[in-house]
Amino acid sequence: MAGPRIAHATLKGPSVVKEILIGITLGLAAGSVWKMHHWNEQRKVRTFYDLLEKGEISVIAEEE
Repeated sequence: MAGPRIAHATLKGPSVVKEILIGITLGLAAGSVWKMHHWNEQRKVRTFYDLLEKGEISVIAEEE
């Protein structure tokens, strides 16, 4: 009793090269986002200290 032939997908193991490339790509993307965040925070701190040196802002509350 021969039934109809059904084409099954053959399961292959993971491709090592593909896994490495995906890992590198994700690592570079995450690193780039972190670095941009870090540069933005540095810019904010630098701006704060520049304004503090110029006397435009103060960290002490004014007396009323």
